[in-house]
Amino acid sequence: MRPHRLIAAAPVAVALLLAGCGSMSGADGAVATAPVPSAWQQQALDDIRILSADDMGGRDTGSPGGQMSRDYIVGRLDALGVVAPPVGRFQPWEAQSRGKTWNGINVIGLIPGTRVTDKYIVVTAHYDHVGTQEGLIYNGADDNASGVATMLALAAELKRQAPQHSVLIVAFDGEEHGLLGAKHFVEAPPVPLVSIAMNLNFDMTARAETDGKLWVTGTYQNPSFRPILEGIPANGAVSLAFGKDTPQDLGADNWVEASDHGPFYRAQVPFLYLGVNYHPDYHRPSDDFERITPAVFISSTELAIASFRALDASLNR
Repeated sequence: MRPHRLIAAAPVAVALLLAGCGSMSGADGAVATAPVPSAWQQQALDDIRILSADDMGGRDTGSPGGQMSRDYIVGRLDALGVVAPPVGRFQPWEAQSRGKTWNGINVIGLIPGTRVTDKYIVVTAHYDHVGTQEGLIYNGADDNASGVATMLALAAELKRQAPQHSVLIVAFDGEEHGLLGAKHFVEAPPVPLVSIAMNLNFDMTARAETDGKLWVTGTYQNPSFRPILEGIPANGAVSLAFGKDTPQDLGADNWVEASDHGPFYRAQVPFLYLGVNYHPDYHRPSDDFERITPAVFISSTELAIASFRALDASLNR
């Protein structure tokens, strides 16, 4: 992203969910313990931890770790009851990029809507990362195990309370090699592009402690979306911020085509991208689960879910 154990082990850092919330003694000497994470919060944190574990090998496209992560995502969708669309669960593709042929597989789930059944919100997050380089595993906990975990948390929420629009949940492959899975999806969509109301893309949703913001990119291009989201209040230490999408945002500070929403933008499909700002572990082998502050990630994910609900309720197409 940006310029370019398949078995859940016992939680380790998760006990510090509302991070920084260790035990505290009150005036009467009583000890207050940190809040226990809810079931969905625990699951979302487990999703990041499992997808960014060393045995995934950095989840490079076409690698055994990529297959393992894909199998895990399919298992999670199956467990949630998120069905495959009529075209099937998998969308394989082959593409040339940077002098190499890549073979990847997008994973797709369908959640039918209740009000606008023939229009789709396509919710996306890429599950690949950059693999192993010079003997070091790039685990990609924030980039982008976190976005996948946010997407799965949203899928669970939509199975609990159905969306108004039909929703395609799509885990893209090949983002790190040039948005390859997203490009293929837009070129060979499982539903007509004209039936896609918008793309909502999650990429790096965990490390908002850098500036306390979950950035929303794409309201400059789609100005009707901004008033829908502006009223969403901050969640804990994280709030929505709008930008990284104007002509004045240059180079690495312009995110309009920086992740898998880019091909949707190019195809003139309305889009929004939600992600955090750069941090020192971006695209480094230190992007590990242990670097994530659980409460910050949970706040970002709750903001992402609130954003989806607001958009779903307000979109007419």
